[in-house]
This record gives sequence, structure tokens and C-alpha cells, in this order.
Amino acid sequence: MISEVTMPSMGADMTEGTIAKWLKAEGDAVSRGDKIAEIETDKTVVEMEAYSEGLLRKIVVPEGTMVDVGTVIAFIGDAEDDIPEVAEAAPAAEAPKAEAAAPAQAAPTPAPVQQATPTPPPAPAPVATAAVGGRVKASPIARKIAEEKGFDISQVPGTGPGGRITKSDVENFTPSPQFAASGGRAPVVMDGSDTPLSSMRQAIARVTVKSKTENPHYYVTHEVNMGPAMTFRAQLNEALVDDGDRVSVNDMVLKAVTTALLKHPKWNSSFDGDKLIGHSDINLGVAIALEEGLIVPAVLGIQNMSLIEISRAVRDLGKRARGEGGSLTQAEMTQGTFGTSNLGMFGTDTFAAIIVPPNAGIIAVGAVKEVPVVKDGQIVPGKVMNATISADHRVGDGAEAAILMGEFQKTLENPARLML
Repeated sequence: MISEVTMPSMGADMTEGTIAKWLKAEGDAVSRGDKIAEIETDKTVVEMEAYSEGLLRKIVVPEGTMVDVGTVIAFIGDAEDDIPEVAEAAPAAEAPKAEAAAPAQAAPTPAPVQQATPTPPPAPAPVATAAVGGRVKASPIARKIAEEKGFDISQVPGTGPGGRITKSDVENFTPSPQFAASGGRAPVVMDGSDTPLSSMRQAIARVTVKSKTENPHYYVTHEVNMGPAMTFRAQLNEALVDDGDRVSVNDMVLKAVTTALLKHPKWNSSFDGDKLIGHSDINLGVAIALEEGLIVPAVLGIQNMSLIEISRAVRDLGKRARGEGGSLTQAEMTQGTFGTSNLGMFGTDTFAAIIVPPNAGIIAVGAVKEVPVVKDGQIVPGKVMNATISADHRVGDGAEAAILMGEFQKTLENPARLML
């Protein structure tokens, strides 16, 4: 039986996509789950999977063509199946057609127009004259006095030979109100031109507005004692040197979030009217900042990974998100069940992230900072990290989010739990 292959939706905000590359040719055998094409979206390039099996009988949309979501792009079926006739896929956005040029007509010779001779503008007052190479001509004593007074030497009119600025020129210089207000500096003019938004930035705008409008966010912040975790990380990385692996603070955060979600699976679900849709896997989203904007691909099935495996998976995800060594898959871009975001590398202390629909929440962490802490009644050096959950109030209340954050905190403060 012939099956249609349509342009898939890689997210709630996606309306069209481009066939970047066909990974199968017409006549190739295709099984369910095979990667058959690379789809370029507003955000990234994603590998598209086949949902039926047979032969790739016909490719309808060629590489490089953008079409709307739901457009038939190919057919999969048996060799004897008839291929339905489909209209040639129209591009999602067509360039406007140029209007036909109007036939040239002989133009009458215009009568000569008598122009008034413009009055020359008044000669400007002499100002600092630049020598070859742009250097202002001024005596050393004039420069010194200008520096002491805070004047821009180039703004002082020079009366010496060839416009040279003298000592008396500086001493008698009276700055204009604008010049004085600026402290003797040339005015700074910002670029006030408009900046067109890229398609990716427009997509981010749509999905964040939708999330903040439809999902009732609330926030719970915990301060985590990271001293034990940082000691554990240093010891672990020393032991991993020969293997070429290295665990980051973010890897430990992901493992701790996973541990908390396993204890409280309600937060690994999505609100859907009169029910919560549960998920059998934890697909943990990792916010990745690209030059074009933010994406949140997921580490799939992270509950079955060790801390070292999580570290490797996140590095691989980041490389592919940046176009190094492959593309992100459709599942990684669309099947996340909970989110994480980390701005610690930028020195951020505390922040709250926006939930990625249809997730129930996202945990945002800041930098690990050295601060004085009280231990056994004594003030000693310590290391802390602030973590904030943005939670969907339709899924759970504040106490439930605090319990989840407590489990997250307990794991990081007892880092042996990271190896379980």
C-alpha cells in the first residue's frame, strides 16, 4: 500500500520547512525509523524519520525547496503500487513576479530651467587643522593645557601659522554648551536603525509568547551547597584523564534533575485539558545558545544513562546542534519531556527560564560561586549555586515543586548519589 510522506512539524511553532538533503534515493528500501531526509527549520537542521516501510517510490519535493508543514514530499510503497498524481509542490513563499515593463514612449524635450545661483555658505570658523596622517597641529604646551582642562584639542580653533593651535588659543577657548556638557568629548551617536528579525528569532518569539501566555508559570529557588560536588568532580575528572572523558558541572546538574524526576514522575508529564500525559522516558532538554538563537534539544532516555554517558551524550548533542558531525534528529527536537538551562558560564547568579511547551517545567542554574558560609557555628569558605524551577501550575503546586527541588539539591549535596 502506498504511503504519503509529508513535511513534518518539528515543533508547535513550525509552519514550513526546507528539504536540505535527501538521505535516500528513489528505489531505495526504507524501514520504519530510517533517516530519509534532512529538514531545515527556523532553528536547525533535523533528520526526518520514516514512519512506514517499503521502497522510496517517488520524491515529490526536490532538495532546496521550502514547503508548508503537511505537504506531500514523497511516497513509500511496494514496487507494484500505483503512485498517485499530485500537483507540483508550491514553495512556501514565492518571490513576487516582476511587472512587465511599460513600452517606452518618446518624452518631450523639457524646457531649460533657469536655476538660481546658490548663495555660498559663510566660511566656518577655523578649527584645529590636521596634518598629514590626521594628527592635529598644536604646540606641546597647548596640548598639555587642553588635557588639564579636559578639552578635545581637535575642537579648539587654531590661530597660529597654518592653523596651528597655540597656548593662548586653548586658554581663550570657550566650549559650546553641547561641548561642555559632553566634558569636551565628541558626541556619541548610536546606530538607531531597525534590525530585521531572522526566521529563527521570530520562531523563538512565537513559542515564548505562547508559553508565557498559556502556561501559568511560578518559580521556586533553592541554594545548593556545591562544595562536596566540586570536590567529587575534581577527583572524578582526575581518574578519567586517561579515558579522554571529563564531567562538567552541567553534567552533574542533568543527572541530579533526572534523579529527582525518577522520584517525582508527575513533573515528567504534560498538561492536556482533563489529564496529565505521562511519559515512559525522561527526555531531558538542554538549552543551547547558537549564534542564530536558542534551541533546546533533548537527551533521549537519560534515565538509563550513567553520569559519564550523560557527559558524552551532551557533548555529542552540542556538536551536532552546531553542525559538527551530523544533525539533530526529529525526536531530539520534538520529544523533550522536561527542560534545563545553565547561564553559569556567563557569571549569572540567579535567573528563571521560560518553560518549553508542552513540558511541565524547566530548571535554571547559575554559576557556582565562592561565598562565606556558616558551618558548625563558624564562618568558612564555601561554594554555592542557585537553582530555580519554572513550573506549570496546572501540573503541580508550589509545595510539589519545592519537593522536587529538594530531591535535586540532596543529590548534588551528596554526590555519591550521582553514580547510582
